[in-house]
Amino acid sequence: MSRLDELIEKLCPDGAEFLTLQECTQKVKNIKWKSYSGNDKKYIDLSSVDRDLHCIMETQNINSDSAPSRAQQIVQTDDILLGTTRPMLKRYCMIPETYDNEICSTGFCVLRANTEIVLPKWIYHNIATTDFFAYVEQNQKGASYPAISDASVKAFSLPVPPLEVQCEIVHILDSFTLLTAELTAELTARKKQYEYYRDNILTFDTTIKHVRLGDICSVITKGTTPKSYTKTGVSFVKTEAFDGAKIIPNKLSYVDEETHTTFLKRSMLEENDILITIAGATIGKCAIVPKEILPANTNQALAIIRLAKGNSPKYVMYLLQSDLMKRYMQKNIKGSAQPNLNLKQLNDFIIPLPPLNVQERLVRVLDNFEAICTDLNIGLPAEIEARQKQYEYYRDLLLTFAETGSTLMTDRQTDRQTDRQTDRQTDRAERN
Repeated sequence: MSRLDELIEKLCPDGAEFLTLQECTQKVKNIKWKSYSGNDKKYIDLSSVDRDLHCIMETQNINSDSAPSRAQQIVQTDDILLGTTRPMLKRYCMIPETYDNEICSTGFCVLRANTEIVLPKWIYHNIATTDFFAYVEQNQKGASYPAISDASVKAFSLPVPPLEVQCEIVHILDSFTLLTAELTAELTARKKQYEYYRDNILTFDTTIKHVRLGDICSVITKGTTPKSYTKTGVSFVKTEAFDGAKIIPNKLSYVDEETHTTFLKRSMLEENDILITIAGATIGKCAIVPKEILPANTNQALAIIRLAKGNSPKYVMYLLQSDLMKRYMQKNIKGSAQPNLNLKQLNDFIIPLPPLNVQERLVRVLDNFEAICTDLNIGLPAEIEARQKQYEYYRDLLLTFAETGSTLMTDRQTDRQTDRQTDRQTDRAERN
């Protein structure tokens, strides 16, 4: 019998008590910017949280003068953040010590565990489950801009066995995520290296011509949101279909042919159009339209950038992803609950414009380097994805067992887990 089975038999043989998140958590305070005169705070916006890695990737520094209206909630180490705007994007994470006493957006529900009842990581693992997001999907409101209220999130009921049982389950689940965390840290370091390299390679002195983005475009326009969608038909691109700089066909929406050619005719897409999100939490995300999804259209949260001939779409997209664009947006978008980048600001964005052959050479270099970091078929991302699926399987298994009060881990499964842990330790030793 495993230690977990022994604890279950001893402490909760008849099942676990169910409590709502409201009953398991504490209140969170808001900052009073009018009376605040301390150092700059790190601001965790919705876009700060990586949807796949579930960690904070980057933040911006804010103060009482520059803070957006949504920058309100004071977070503490071990708080759990859940993005409540477009919640099925699954933006959730746990606050590490480096972000203790910093600020997060009101677009997050902050879950601060009452540690006399529940472990912070018990909440974290429970809100990652399939059951929790099925509940979220049922309780979110709004079709074009879905959201779920903090009250609805905290009404979710979860099993709360004794703390010793929680601790053992968390320990098992953490053993699955340990290597993932190490791999993620390595991947994050590579991404930062790539971003540093990209930003430097795209920095030019004054001998290179600089132009307004609008000067090299035949079109910069916004998309249009249709009145309804269909199950099949003409491709319709939303930001949710973006995966890095690619558009994933199985994440597309659809409209009928008549809607595409009449109501949406001014925003029909062409091959190599650049799409950039100009509103909301994902502002600044870019992708290039591939031939395979055409005919296609897009909504008003995305701008369409169509370059004049003689310019490389990928070169311009890399510039839009670079620190140059981030600094431009920080300068021009301030104090808005719903940040927006308007078409005039896009047109006025100043970019370096070397000759086309130089643009294409830089694209080849950056493409090769980016593939190492982001291609899901090779290297670290593929291994992280495999480990994540393994964790998800055992997470749902163990947390379901807590609901029934009877272990679903057989001795054979426990032996397999031990073997996997030994394999991981051997792998790490060989790599070192």
